[in-house]
Amino acid sequence: MQTTTQYNFDTVTDRRGTHALKVDALRARYGAADLIPLWVADMDFETPPFIADALRARLEHPILGYTQTPQGYWSAIIRWLEEAHGWQVKQEWLSYIPGVVTGIGLALNVFTEAGDKVIIQPPVYHPFRLVPEANGRTIAYNPLRLANDRYEMDFEQLEQLIDDKCKLLILSNPHNPGGVVWRRETLQRLADVCARHRLTVIADEIHADMALYGNRHIPYASVSEAAAQGSITFNAPSKTFNIAGLKSSFAVVPNAELRARFYSWLRANEVSEPTILATIATEAAYTHGREWLRQMLAYVEGNIAYVEQFLASHLPAIRVMRPQASFLVWLDCRGLGLGHAALVDLFVNRAKLALNDGEMFGSGGEGFMRLNVGTPRSTLERAMEQLKEGIKNDVAATIK
Repeated sequence: MQTTTQYNFDTVTDRRGTHALKVDALRARYGAADLIPLWVADMDFETPPFIADALRARLEHPILGYTQTPQGYWSAIIRWLEEAHGWQVKQEWLSYIPGVVTGIGLALNVFTEAGDKVIIQPPVYHPFRLVPEANGRTIAYNPLRLANDRYEMDFEQLEQLIDDKCKLLILSNPHNPGGVVWRRETLQRLADVCARHRLTVIADEIHADMALYGNRHIPYASVSEAAAQGSITFNAPSKTFNIAGLKSSFAVVPNAELRARFYSWLRANEVSEPTILATIATEAAYTHGREWLRQMLAYVEGNIAYVEQFLASHLPAIRVMRPQASFLVWLDCRGLGLGHAALVDLFVNRAKLALNDGEMFGSGGEGFMRLNVGTPRSTLERAMEQLKEGIKNDVAATIK
């Protein structure tokens, strides 16, 4: 009988001195280096051993020269998308890209011109705004509505918003920071609206593999022919298996015309060839990663439950919007009655915690903080105790 490997997510690994953004950039980003880092979206769990072993085996060879993309790389992606998400894709639909945010920037340069409008749905991952703005595009806002602790799309406002200058809509699926696994009906309705107005959808699905509590991710391009023919999907094993530093992203474009325009541009600028280590890590992750992922998600669910219970017991003014996907937890801190500066001061200077503040995600993010729970339980326990003490010493009077 085959035994199942038990992975340990309680190990605390010191990342200082490795140029890890999460820890070594704390002083530059937050003004202090002694904070518990619970911000940027990579996990503190060790990279799975089957990935590290595959990388180590390749590095035994002394030459790291020009390398063609192995067929196993494409096969692993195709198999994973079908088995994990029920999405059947063809190899010609696929291309490597050097990062999802990079992919958004590349798509902007192919499909839009300076002054064109890009629709985003705040509160949402801040590069959705920053990348278009930095490329001279105009942002059009279709804010999400918060109802019963869950975000919904405002289709009425979207229809009113769209004009001839709108070219792209960037979709976060699952949603970051709200943790929403969008329902099939929502995605179908979005596809219908975008098809009617000839909008191309850029679907960021980097958190797709991390659906929680029995939820199931639905790839945008899989919900209808309109969605498939009007979209570019970006994905990667990087969030799922904690290998963001390897730049292992890929694009999926079912529509032949969109694909020809986009992929010919990628090839012309030589950004469609994956690095040696990206292909090796991706193939190892998607071939051997199912059990590790199952155990990791169970651990993350346990971390979320711990935060929920702790806050309910000790800090009821802070409410958890339980995510349906990912290791990012959207904390509703509006009950503290603090303005933006005071809220950031509480977390950073009083509690000594580094989180992402809600305002960076745009309209609707005010009064929220994004907490990364992809960390050993002991780190999370220490963080919650520090938050309790910080509030006790500074703003306890505001808690009702």
